[in-house]
Amino acid sequence: MECPIIPLGDKVVILPIEEGEQKYGNIIVPDAGGEKPEIGTVLAVGPGRISADGTLIPNRLEVGVTVMVPKFGAQVVTVENETYIIAGESDVLGIIKQKEDNE
Repeated sequence: MECPIIPLGDKVVILPIEEGEQKYGNIIVPDAGGEKPEIGTVLAVGPGRISADGTLIPNRLEVGVTVMVPKFGAQVVTVENETYIIAGESDVLGIIKQKEDNE
């Protein structure tokens, strides 16, 4: 899917995964009345943040990884009837590792 949003700075654009109980390998993220983190796939990554001395610190996240972001704190936007989450790299709680086919 092509992302219609170009993130700036350390921002990333995430396509949220459907609501309800979600399972990723051994991790189960239950629906806990809206308090669970958002899970989604990174669609676009900004260039990174600028350090105090003016050097660019590139984002570590990559397009295609599945991540968790807090339910509150990330910006939710709708473009062309599709919902996206925009968050800073430091707001991402973690990357969900995909189970290998041979495991």
